[in-house]
Amino acid sequence: MREPDRFRAAVGAWAAGGTDAPEAATVARALARDGRLATVVLVEGVSDLYAVEALAARCDRDLIDEGVCVVSMGGAMSVGRFLRLFGAQGLALGVRGLCDEAEESYFRRGLEQAGLGSGLTRSAMEALGFHVCVADLEDELIRALGSTGVEQVLAAERDLTRFRVFQNQPAQRGRPVERQLRRFMGTMSGRKARYARALVRALDPASVPRPLDHLLAG
Repeated sequence: MREPDRFRAAVGAWAAGGTDAPEAATVARALARDGRLATVVLVEGVSDLYAVEALAARCDRDLIDEGVCVVSMGGAMSVGRFLRLFGAQGLALGVRGLCDEAEESYFRRGLEQAGLGSGLTRSAMEALGFHVCVADLEDELIRALGSTGVEQVLAAERDLTRFRVFQNQPAQRGRPVERQLRRFMGTMSGRKARYARALVRALDPASVPRPLDHLLAG
């Protein structure tokens, strides 16, 4: 599929319902068919999308050529709706996914409502291709790189001085540096998404967090 952004936009409008939904569904079906789309990877937000695509690039994978499109749902609560769109009564595509630990229950419920099992454990979800980040993607990446490695990325992104100022704020003093880093990445619009890419690019191939590694391997 050569038009992933158009496909994502069409699917988002389809999932949202409303008067534009039928037309959006037609566009999504046409793009999926013409682009030979085989698999959709559902993620919660844009930062997760950027991380998956950055890791694919690191591994010299062309997801478009492989018929794979990563779709941000704009929140885990929408997972059931998206699973219906891509299921047998929708586009009939393979679906995989990535979520944070706090949103695991939404994914489990969505999978069960889609008829993909009952009483699903985390390992059962993984067998279906849905992986859970502990506690979230940023936490996984920070642990994989270590605080020193993350600070090196901050320096390369010209953010290390800003981080030092942030660390000196009363609310941050005394907190573990890993928690400070995680909080810092969420303090400005767009920063979390930017660092999702930057941190993945800095990873040692042998240290890719398990959820991301297994998701892409599948």
